[in-house]
Formats: sequence, C-alpha cells, structure tokens
Amino acid sequence: MDNFKTYDASVFYEEFESEEAKRIWDRFEFVFIPKHGRDRITCTKRTMLNRHIATIEKVKNEVEAWQEYRNNKNAKINWQFTNKDAWVKLKRLYPSFIN
Repeated sequence: MDNFKTYDASVFYEEFESEEAKRIWDRFEFVFIPKHGRDRITCTKRTMLNRHIATIEKVKNEVEAWQEYRNNKNAKINWQFTNKDAWVKLKRLYPSFIN
C-alpha cells in the first residue's frame, strides 16, 4: 500500500455486523511501501501484473522472472537531479553553520 490513510476498517463495519467486520479486517496484512518504491511497483504492475493470475505461486513466479529479466537487462536510470539542484531544493534539510 502506498497511502495508509486510504484504508481503514470503517467500510466493513458499515456493511457487516461487528464480529464479521472484524473477522474480515483481520484477514488483511498491510505492508506499506516507501515513497520511492512506487515507481518499481507501477512498472511491475503495468508490464506483467495487468491480468488475472490464478494462484499466489504463479504471481511469485511471474514477479521473479520479471525481476531476473530486469536485473539481467542492466537497465539504467537517467538521474536528472544534480547535487547542485539538491542543495538548492533541499536547503531546509541541510544543517546551517554560522561562521
């Protein structure tokens, strides 16, 4: 998940009795991804998870095959954010020293 505030149990409690809502909600395990992990997930989803895959084993196999393909391809990232840009844009994050 990329936005934990989007998901909460209230929708289940609106549709089901309390015990059933809790039972369903407890079936979920939420794993939050870092902000910069979204690009990789989007790429994976767009290229190979854009269809129904019947079993978790097949999903794992597909992801592993895709990952191996991407790693062997030696794909490069064209970083366009330079150190100079970082010092300007992220100035507030760097400590300032008074001489």
